[in-house]
Amino acid sequence: MMRRFLQNGLKPEEKIYLGNTLTYKRLMLKMIATFFRLLRTAWVLIRHDSLVPVEYAPLVPLPLRIIGFISRIFSIGNRKGNAGERFANALEDLGPAYIKFGQILSTRGDMFDAEFAEGLSRLKDKVPPFSMDKAEKTLAVEWGAPWSKHLKSLSQPVAAASVAQVHKGELHNGEIVAVKVLRPNIVQRMTKDMDAIALVASLAHTAIPKLRRLRPKAFVAEARRAVMLELDLRLEAAGQSELAEIAEETGLFRVPKIHWDLIGKNILVSEWIDGIALSSPDILAQPETIKQNLARQVIQSFLASTFEYGVFHADMHEGNLIVDNDGKLVLIDFGILGRLGDAEIRFEIDTLYGFLQRDYYKIAKVHFDIGYVPPHHKIEDFASALRAVGEPIFGKKAEDVSMAKVLMQLLEITELFDMEMQPQLILLQKTMMQAEGVARRLDPSFDMWEASRPIVEKAVRRELGPERYINDFLDGLDRTRKTLQTLPDATDNIAKLAKAWAEGEIDLSGVQQPEKPKSSILRPVAYLGAGAVIALGSAWAAGAF
Repeated sequence: MMRRFLQNGLKPEEKIYLGNTLTYKRLMLKMIATFFRLLRTAWVLIRHDSLVPVEYAPLVPLPLRIIGFISRIFSIGNRKGNAGERFANALEDLGPAYIKFGQILSTRGDMFDAEFAEGLSRLKDKVPPFSMDKAEKTLAVEWGAPWSKHLKSLSQPVAAASVAQVHKGELHNGEIVAVKVLRPNIVQRMTKDMDAIALVASLAHTAIPKLRRLRPKAFVAEARRAVMLELDLRLEAAGQSELAEIAEETGLFRVPKIHWDLIGKNILVSEWIDGIALSSPDILAQPETIKQNLARQVIQSFLASTFEYGVFHADMHEGNLIVDNDGKLVLIDFGILGRLGDAEIRFEIDTLYGFLQRDYYKIAKVHFDIGYVPPHHKIEDFASALRAVGEPIFGKKAEDVSMAKVLMQLLEITELFDMEMQPQLILLQKTMMQAEGVARRLDPSFDMWEASRPIVEKAVRRELGPERYINDFLDGLDRTRKTLQTLPDATDNIAKLAKAWAEGEIDLSGVQQPEKPKSSILRPVAYLGAGAVIALGSAWAAGAF
């Protein structure tokens, strides 16, 4: 039984060697250490009434309700705010790893109600900086020499987050740079804390049947992957370089120049940007024309990256956006990038075009064709549900349409249609809401639809024009060529199998057909830009027609 319990959170390679006594003992020790970290986590959650929040007590089994009732005795004085805000406070107390996990958790609007998600959205990525001595030691290890070999000066930390902190430095040639240094031991700490979080997810999956449709274990695995990728600054530099190329081609935004010769796993050095962060109160004191221009740049840079290149900055909150001294929008912090394949981009464009025509059946068919809606549902029913979302916002001004509200309504409706989770589309949804929020903060009367029109029209022409069908034809020819290349080998293998069967060397009579996986009654919805597309298409159509 213990071995089966251990296997719940193991990696495939760990499961293979579980029978080894030494490996088993190590895993036992790991589980014990994780258990004690879990106790600490539980205590902090209890202090903030976040273990079994009073708002959600009626939704859990009776034993957990009793535990929640008892735990609230110890949370007196820490019950400020709603459940989401209290949970965010608890994560901040638990430290950097939990803060990062909370930020990822805030992208899963399909898992929580709107109030809880709103409470999580205020989670700030601000933690105390680590010492200069530790920063200098990291630089020396990465560069193989004291930092003074490459830098004339290095400031105290000017910004600190859960994963890294930033220093202002000066190269020997006089150029000012931003030096990003990963937190010491952050990889080990993240790994251990994610183990504890994974254990919580496993226990929740077992103890609370209603949570199983939200696939908590799968989400934690997804969060672990995203977190661990952020812990290699070489990968962040690669993402920064990729977006820099897009910035240069579109001319809509700017990305700091990278100093590749100074990049390491724990170090990232790039151009220092003088300007005002969009999170600063000073930005609201700028002239209206500047704020309106910035709002337009935020929306257009996001849409152009997404529709034209299939890659976008996936954390476009105000702190990662700066207006430089020339009034240009500058993006920073590229730890998380979102990516869409050709099929997903085409899906968005087809859906948008359908909404422009108010052709809900066409939109529904696109969803069925790509496989986002299981075939046991009816296209007509889904089309009717989409109409319920789209029609109420047709003809309304853009400032009267809340992207977040549309997305939440869409999530509620599409949950009824058992839509499969699409992680890359969750990220798109979250980033779209972030970009909208930034633009509206800069200019409450900002018409994001009019600002979006040039980008969207270009994408529609490309995806619905002859170029799309020519590319499809060429792709089809390429797939046919590859199939013909492999056909002789496949035919030879079939012939060998048939000969071995005929000669009695193998017996296929006892081979059992694999069971088809059972689809869950309610699968979690991770719905992308269709919500954005609905609002965008309807508002645009209102102006076009």
